[in-house]
Amino acid sequence: MSLFTYKAMNEGGRVVNGQLDAINLVDLEMRLKRMDLDFINGKEVRQGGLLRGGKVPKPELINFCFHMEQLTRAGVPILDGLIDLRDSIYHPRFREVITSMVESIEGGRTLSQAMSEHPKVFDKVFSSLILAGENTGNLPAVLKSLNDSLKWEDELASHTKKLFMYPAFVGTIVLGVTFFLMVYLVPQMAGFIKNMGQDMPMQTRILLATSAVVKQYWYLFLAVPVMIGVAIKFAIDTNPAFRHRFDEFKLALPVVGPILRKIILSRFASVFAMMYASGIAIIDSIHATEDVVGNSVIRDGLKRAGQLIGEGQNVTVAFQSLGLFPPLVIRMLRVGENTGGLDTALLNVAYFYNRDVKESIEKVQAMIEPAMTLVLGTILGWVMLSVLGPIYDVITKLKI
Repeated sequence: MSLFTYKAMNEGGRVVNGQLDAINLVDLEMRLKRMDLDFINGKEVRQGGLLRGGKVPKPELINFCFHMEQLTRAGVPILDGLIDLRDSIYHPRFREVITSMVESIEGGRTLSQAMSEHPKVFDKVFSSLILAGENTGNLPAVLKSLNDSLKWEDELASHTKKLFMYPAFVGTIVLGVTFFLMVYLVPQMAGFIKNMGQDMPMQTRILLATSAVVKQYWYLFLAVPVMIGVAIKFAIDTNPAFRHRFDEFKLALPVVGPILRKIILSRFASVFAMMYASGIAIIDSIHATEDVVGNSVIRDGLKRAGQLIGEGQNVTVAFQSLGLFPPLVIRMLRVGENTGGLDTALLNVAYFYNRDVKESIEKVQAMIEPAMTLVLGTILGWVMLSVLGPIYDVITKLKI
């Protein structure tokens, strides 16, 4: 099945453009007709193109899980529920994904199989949980767990954005003010200071030299960070060893590293608990969560844990050998394993980390504002002292 871009006309006579998975143009026309759209033209999108596998916003997935949970709990057939959702969704890409799922289920596939055809929208964990819900007959509970997990991830992403947005905004202002001072204001004052005919203090000479370098090579100060970022991104995508070292570096950062580690382990514990509670085996749950953590260092640790459990070690000993979890978490896992409530213990671990992440982010946000203010004040103070110091000395000598 390939992705096609199409142009069609709806019942109101309005031209609609979009994308849809289909076997060929004839299949595309039939699928559009089921969507009450009259086919005008279309063409296949090449594999690897920018339009292939467009992502769906998380709020759309949250609404999808909520509505499907309510409908399946009320006894509405899955196919009818998907058709109702398809007709009420406004996001074009997700509407096309739901349409493709309806077609697949009408062709005899299950919901999890239909989801697995769209890995960019429904990841491996999502499809595995739905499959477990189908096998155990507990699909509404699985959908509710997915809904809660997606809400938590969305809230966590919001907290993380807040952590970086303020320093990025203030940092941009600091850089802008610094460039203005070095490229425009200081050169305007440089000639006046040099013509005063007196020895300039060290800080003034440093300021003038810095201003001359920034003014002459300003484009490098803008281009080099971008080039470094692109090079790092390319190396991460093409070199697994570099990616591993870069992930180690991120976890070792002084303030951000511990918070990032807590976010990753919280995500792992939450997904692992959800999969284990849905009836998926421990080793399969660990394998499925390896791609969720998004960090090669922790992913390698989870692979080692899976190997140890496969060799007969219990969960607590396997996780303790990794050195990723603090003693309190290991103790919670041991109690949960001994009492047969490992899923509850894992949910407690996720709650523990989630609360810790929120508190850490709030503390960092409280520290960032005075720190950035101090940086900006130091730069402005250095410039003012270096510029006004010689002028004040001349005025003092004139009075004498």
